[in-house]
Amino acid sequence: MKNRIIALLPAFITRHVLYALVIGGLGGIGFILFLTEFDHFTSSETFCTGCHSMELVAEPYRKSSHYNPASGVRASCGDCHVSEGVLSATLDHLIGTKDLIRQMFGNNYDDPVVNALHLPEAAFAAREWFKDRDSATCKRCHVKEAINGDRTDTLQIHLEDAKEKTCIECHYNIVHRKVPDKRTFKRAAWNRMIEEEFQLEPGSAEALLAE
Repeated sequence: MKNRIIALLPAFITRHVLYALVIGGLGGIGFILFLTEFDHFTSSETFCTGCHSMELVAEPYRKSSHYNPASGVRASCGDCHVSEGVLSATLDHLIGTKDLIRQMFGNNYDDPVVNALHLPEAAFAAREWFKDRDSATCKRCHVKEAINGDRTDTLQIHLEDAKEKTCIECHYNIVHRKVPDKRTFKRAAWNRMIEEEFQLEPGSAEALLAE
């Protein structure tokens, strides 16, 4: 029976080629399953907050409407910050390793003061990421035509005034600590605010940023 099946195959499909195709196919399926599980695990809140610096970012997230929504639909880290699809998600994670390298060899982001001082640049980069992707991860859950809100004109605003805008252009301070828009951000004012919050000597912020 096996010889009959092989006889029906094209001449270039030898027994060894057939074995290689089967082994390669099973290996490919296994690799895709591994990537799927890898992306799922590395997108979880448990994994992301494994670093103390990310725990600092997660604190305001746990007080936001994305963590405790009335609907009960909780958005975890990966739901917002990782693209859909195993290949795109894997690419996002590979690109994200630069943050891990900075965590290991760069500034002491575990220090709440240092973390807060560098937060604006991280926020600006994240906003650009959302904008470049037309807020695709937001649209996994939110449908513009279905946003009614509490105000009577909420739906009209989204369909008319915000028609040409992507979500992040308006909604950029709803999950993590508030950071001003990049166009109006003033580094000196931010430094003074952090110094006051952590009761530091004037000029301490600049010294920490220079390290």
